[in-house]
Amino acid sequence: MFFLRKNVSCSLRYETIPLSTPLEDLNFIVFDTETTGFQVSAADRIIEIGAVPVKGFQVQEKDLFQTYVNPKRQISREIKELTSISDELVKDAPQALEAIQSFFEYVESREAVCLIGHYVSFDALAVKSECKREKLSLKNFLTIDTLDLMGFIAPSCDMRDLERYAMAFGTRIYDRHRAAGDALTTAYLFVELLYQFQQRGHKTWGELIKATDSQMRSLHY
Repeated sequence: MFFLRKNVSCSLRYETIPLSTPLEDLNFIVFDTETTGFQVSAADRIIEIGAVPVKGFQVQEKDLFQTYVNPKRQISREIKELTSISDELVKDAPQALEAIQSFFEYVESREAVCLIGHYVSFDALAVKSECKREKLSLKNFLTIDTLDLMGFIAPSCDMRDLERYAMAFGTRIYDRHRAAGDALTTAYLFVELLYQFQQRGHKTWGELIKATDSQMRSLHY
């Protein structure tokens, strides 16, 4: 017996933006999630989503998006200590699908070309898994990982930790292991990487796609 699965879409503009568009004319959304653990395709759930726009190589700090998410399960002591997110903070928060829909509405209203994250495959999987639990198929979720852009600009760098990268590139560091704080830290790192990318003679959307293409993720579930 076959079951009809409905789709949920993140309205990104990557399919309508000419490849020749200058990088400074693009809008990006940098985002991050916090979760109850690292097994997000199994039992672990999202507990916070944070995001911030980057427009014209400027981080739009005053336009920050943040929501807690009720995971419908207890948060472990380890995660509470890591994130400072308690059961009390999330008990009246929207559940995952409502929070994700609010996030997608935010993304659409900012006319973002794609989503940016640090080790973004984890955050993308967290969002995808929450949709899958509701029998929804996620479409048009295009992401670029700062790790991939870093690998293009400075292939000798071999780190994973966001804070270490931010320190190495002299960019701002906000509250760690909180979605809004990590989104802001990633956004300033991304802007610095864009400047360096541009200084190396790469100036367009098409060149950014090409530079990150081997790891660029367009998720169609």
